[in-house]
Amino acid sequence: MKNRILITAGSISLTATLRENETAKAIFEALPIESHANRWGDEIYFSIPVQLDEAEDARQEMHVGELGYWPVGTAFCIFFGRTPVSRTDEPRAYSNVNPFGQVDGEATRFRSVKDGERIEITRL
Repeated sequence: MKNRILITAGSISLTATLRENETAKAIFEALPIESHANRWGDEIYFSIPVQLDEAEDARQEMHVGELGYWPVGTAFCIFFGRTPVSRTDEPRAYSNVNPFGQVDGEATRFRSVKDGERIEITRL
């Protein structure tokens, strides 16, 4: 069975389903995590206490609602729309990220989250 998490950022709470890969496993094991949101276009990212290398399936082109781990910044990333480097309406990471999950529901709700707002990731 796939692991699920709860993402609470500002006043928004959404669940997400994790993939069955090493990145998802390492992040799930590190939970709970509390931090503060950083915005970069329609992406939220924040540093987490997990250090992983770039995975074989790492990429820049992401999908709305997809979760990625950014090895360069040891960061958890939530993609919910265009970023400053997007070439289409789809999200694009600054550099390769390891895809590890998908938000269940309407990820665009995270647009109301501001820089510096508290964010918490917990296991379900």
